Amino acid sequence: MTPSHAQALSEATRALLVPLVRIFLRNGKAAKSFYTLVKHVYIELAQREFGIHGKPATVSRIAILTGLTRKEVQAILARPTDKHHSIDEEYNRAVRVIGGWLKDPAFSDGRGHPAPLPLYGKRGSFEALVKAYSGDIPARAVLDELLRTGAVKRLKNGSVCLRSRGYVPQHSAPEKLRILGTDTADLIATIDHNIYEAPDRPLFQRKVMYDNVPLEAAKEFRAVAAARAQEFLEAMDRWLADRDRDVNPSSTGSGRVRTGIGIYHFEEIVEGVRIQSTPKRKPKGKSRP
Repeated sequence: MTPSHAQALSEATRALLVPLVRIFLRNGKAAKSFYTLVKHVYIELAQREFGIHGKPATVSRIAILTGLTRKEVQAILARPTDKHHSIDEEYNRAVRVIGGWLKDPAFSDGRGHPAPLPLYGKRGSFEALVKAYSGDIPARAVLDELLRTGAVKRLKNGSVCLRSRGYVPQHSAPEKLRILGTDTADLIATIDHNIYEAPDRPLFQRKVMYDNVPLEAAKEFRAVAAARAQEFLEAMDRWLADRDRDVNPSSTGSGRVRTGIGIYHFEEIVEGVRIQSTPKRKPKGKSRP
């Protein structure tokens, strides 16, 4: 690694760590707990992905790659690992149900909007929606999850209506922190793919940004960006749902790929910025000293 490469990586990592460490501090996590996680991930990746001839890396090789001692590596490898799924099953199923509610005419009000649904019934009900888009999970279990996160609301007549066009937990910090892990990991994995894995076949990764926008325009942009981004994501959802074998069993093809696209909005108040204005015309005549 060249000095310029190392410096660029360090600067990028520091920028990445600022919001992440801020979240650790908000949750009372000390630096030691962060470093412990880093060591575990270093060892896990070194063992799984940096072995020789397709075999898991040995303790000695892991120690060389990570800079940790053999004793540290052995101690961490000896501990039972927590089994995590990269995407929570509940999260995945909730996203599918909401997506079906938004795009499927069988569950709309006739004007392209998600209709309030009775809980049970063979057609046009919440039960039918869950069966179509969430497999064999009981409708009540999905309803409880969506109610708990604020995505749906019970009406007085017993039916349910959709409150949010996307599954973002409204009240629970743990669920939101899981989204931090999955969504941010996807973005970083895309950058890794574009730099190292397949630079000749890059995945789409773009953003648009200006840094001298008035507060009023920024507020307007929130609404514009949210509306247009939601419209785009719903179109992508329809396209992928038609080809996902869980949602559409008639979809054909080989292999299995997890794929998607994400959009995020960012905003930061820039302190001490001079607002540029149109310069005033100087009066004709000689200027005074």
